[in-house]
Parts: sequence; C-alpha cells; structure tokens
Amino acid sequence: MVKTNAMRLLDKAKIKYDTIEYEVDENDLSGVTIAKKANLDDKMVFKTLVAKGDKTGYLVFCIPVAKEVDLKKAAKISGNKKIEMVHVKDLLGLTGYIRGGCSPVGMKKKFDTYFDETCKNFEKITVSAGVRGCQLLLNTSDITKFTNAKINSLTMEECE
Repeated sequence: MVKTNAMRLLDKAKIKYDTIEYEVDENDLSGVTIAKKANLDDKMVFKTLVAKGDKTGYLVFCIPVAKEVDLKKAAKISGNKKIEMVHVKDLLGLTGYIRGGCSPVGMKKKFDTYFDETCKNFEKITVSAGVRGCQLLLNTSDITKFTNAKINSLTMEECE
C-alpha cells in the first residue's frame, strides 16, 4: 500500500493506526459493503461527508456508514440555518479526495469537522485512508482530537 496524504499526516503527528485494505467494486461504493468486506461492525466504520452551510461555509461530517446525516440537526449544531451536501463532482477540487475515498484527515483546506456521538461507543473506529480500497483503524480519541472535531448527534433517528 502506498502511503496516502492522510497516513503521512498521522505519521508526522505520531498517531498510531492500522490499515485495512479491501477490494473496490466501482458499482458499489457503499460503506456498509466496505464494512462487510473488511469484516468490521458497520457502526464503527465512519463515512466522511462534506456539506456547505449558509453561514459558515464548508463543513465535514463523519457518521456511521449505515446512517444518514440529519441536515436539520447538522445545521443547528454548526450554526447554520440550512446546509446542503456538496455535489460529488465538486468533491475532488474542494477536498483533494474522490467519492468513496474521502478522509477527514488531509483535505486541501481545514474545515470544521463533526463526528457523530456514536463514535464514543468504540475505542477504535475507521475512516477512509484517502483512497478507495483502504480504511484507517485508529483510536477514536486520536482521530477526533487530530481533526479538532466536535462530537454531536448528527444522524436521523430510527423509525419505530
């Protein structure tokens, strides 16, 4: 595995991580599929979403792969009236990452970052290594501190 920018930044900060590689299926980039391929609990595999707030600009949200971000909660937490997801076509230019390989570590610019509170349920979680086919497994406290993340409830509630 070639070192990604995310890995180099974590190495420089002396943050320990393991890599988990998996086979990429271009027709199914879902995080739930990735969790299955990597033999991980999908509640500990976090996807990185990028949105734009009407007041604060670009924001990063990391949530469990099987969940959906609640845009109203996310807007309120981030000090916006409304937020909208960044279009996939704009992701690379904005972050340096492509869909399915977007990491909260090492984006082109530093954006306010939020992790769903369920990350606290796990000593370690995974996030993308910055390329499709590789996840970083690291201590939850390390990744949230390194990204200077705020931890809040960000996902839609389950329907009864």
